[in-house]
Formats: sequence, structure tokens, C-alpha cells
Amino acid sequence: MRGALDSEDTRVMIEALHRLAIQVEAEEAGQTLSVQGCGGKLPTGSAELFVGNSGTTIRFLTAVATLGRGRIRLDGVERMRQRPIGDLLAGLNQLGAETRSELDSNCPPVIVDAHGLRGGTARIRGAVSSQFLSGLLLAIPCGAEDTVLNVEGPLVSVPYVEMTVAVMESFGVHVDRDNLDTFRIAAPQLYRGREYEIEPDASAASYFWAAAAITGGEVTVTGLTRDALQGDIGFCDCLQQMGCDIYEEPHGITVRGGSLRGITTDMNAISDTVQTLAAVALFADSPTTITGVAHIRHKETDRIGDLARELRKFGASVVELDDGLRIEPIGTTEMRGPTIDTYDDHRMAMSLALPGLRIPDVVINDPGCTAKTYPGYFADLTTLTCPPDDR
Repeated sequence: MRGALDSEDTRVMIEALHRLAIQVEAEEAGQTLSVQGCGGKLPTGSAELFVGNSGTTIRFLTAVATLGRGRIRLDGVERMRQRPIGDLLAGLNQLGAETRSELDSNCPPVIVDAHGLRGGTARIRGAVSSQFLSGLLLAIPCGAEDTVLNVEGPLVSVPYVEMTVAVMESFGVHVDRDNLDTFRIAAPQLYRGREYEIEPDASAASYFWAAAAITGGEVTVTGLTRDALQGDIGFCDCLQQMGCDIYEEPHGITVRGGSLRGITTDMNAISDTVQTLAAVALFADSPTTITGVAHIRHKETDRIGDLARELRKFGASVVELDDGLRIEPIGTTEMRGPTIDTYDDHRMAMSLALPGLRIPDVVINDPGCTAKTYPGYFADLTTLTCPPDDR
């Protein structure tokens, strides 16, 4: 795989795979990864896995762990022990797995008494995290029987499920689906090894497109187009509605800032960019209302309540909604920048640094938390904003 990011989340995943006796070799500063497959059956027995605060790691590996033989325990930082995982465990148990929350809280630590995955029929709720469904989809082809997955209620972050299915099919596994409500997977199927080019991270790109919007400047992110698998490309549509010009080119997408107006937008499909849009909303000429994202209260931090608290430090009036926020613009940048708390949330740090492009003396506490997904963020932001001689 080429195009990987050497970040904390990536390292946590690789270390956990090593503990499951899966060989992963990193080259080219971690940007190229070679993974030795195991034919759908984990080669290790019992294992202890530490996942930090990586929701992707614990959700995907809990499902994968059921394919082994032995007891596997997955745990993380204190915040991880507050992040629900019960819907995933219920789905796995319906398919013959034995999984449980060690503390009976429907949150990690998770215990998997692995003896392979049978398959069959399962129902899973989609309202908390699409990664529960993605984790099941990834593991089910290696089960013993064909499986039908029925999604109950609304499904959040739909583009991530579509991306999961697209990647599975790139590695030779077919998934039949009906309107994202029902998924049918024949089993057993084996994934086929191949070379794979990973797209640049559209969530990370959002910060630089937002920088153009906030400053009235122009930023081009290369390697991403409207044809990308990632739904977060849709963040550009939000900026366009706010008054930015968007230019699509064969090699990338350019955003040019303009006079910003507030919008009302359902960000359910692109919820990882809520904090980024909130930073832009501070500089609009009218309020911005974000809806459809009740589930982001269960992320690395409460990304509704804690985000509202930090936005108010800029002088904004912010109303928390059941499923989002209403943000009044600040009206003036003639103020001294506040000190922003980040709650060990990488996206809080990256997003709320952006108002500092127009407001002097903004201080970000614990900027190092960006290492979770983007360790070079502030260095890259500096290259965007400073002349070469000033870096």
C-alpha cells in the first residue's frame, strides 16, 4: 500500500496487528506498507491489544479478532472506555461470536473469546457509528456461512460505508447491497493481495480549504478530485454555499475565499469536518446552523458540547442543538486571541487553530494531539502562511 500516513493511529493499528502475528513492514518513512495476509484466519491465539484512542482500530480489530482462536482483549485510553461499542458486539454475537464489554458498560475494554465467525443473519444499528457496520463487513467474508446484515434505523456517515465496500471489492470480495439497508456477503471468500494506492486524506485537506475561506486566499490540494472515494470531499460544497469559489482540476481542487455567508447544512455524511466548518462560520456575515451530527458527541471528545465551549472563547454566540450547533459570527477580529483547550482531540486542535490566521495570539493547548492523524499539521500550516525566508 502506498500513500499511508505515519501517524499515531496508524502505528497503533500496526502494533496491534503485530500482536496478532500479522506481519506489517513499513518503508519510505511509513508511507509504504507491506502486509502479509493470513488467509482469513488469525495465526495467533490469545493477545492483549492497546488501541489508544483510535476508534477505527478497536472497531475493526474487534471484528477481525473473532476470526482467531483464543481470548483477545482490546483496551485503550480513558476516553476510549467512554466510547460506545455495544452495537458492534451485539452484531458479532448474532453471527456466532462471543464478545462482551469487560465492564458491562457497552464500552471498552472488550473481550473476544475467538473461535471463528459462523455467519448467518444479524441486525445492527447505524446511528452511533458507521464503523460498526464497516467492521462487520470487513470480517464477514472470512466467516463460515453466507451472511445477511440488516441496518436498523438511520445510518450515519454513509460515504464511509460506501468506501468500505469499494475497498473490499478492490481486494476481490463482492458485497451485494440494497440501498444501504441490507448487505449480503457470500462466505467464505478470500481477499486477494494487490498493490493499492491510498487517497490523500480529505478530512485533513478540509483545514487548508478552510484556511482559504477564512483569509480570502486561494489553496489547491492536489491528489483529490470529485471522483475520490471519501465523502469529505463534500466539504467543498459547504464552502461554495458560503460564498467561496471552487475550481475542479484533473490534479486537485482549488478553493478561493470570498465574502462568507452563513448556511444551514446537514453534515451527517461529512461529520469529521464539522469542527472545520465551525471555524469558518465565525467569519460569516450571518449565522450557520449545522445539523444531523448527534453521533459526534461520542468521538474523541464531545464534538458538540466541547466545540461550542471553545467557539464561545472567540466571542461567538453558540447554541447547542440535539444534533448540532447554531453559530453566530463574531463580527470583529479586533480582539486578542483566546487560549483553546483541545480535549486530546486532534480535530479540535487543527480546526480551532485556523481562526488564528485572522485573530492574533490564539494559543492552542496540547498541539501535539494532532499526532493522532496528522503529526506534520502545524509545519504544513506554516508553509502555507509564511514566506520561505520566515519559516
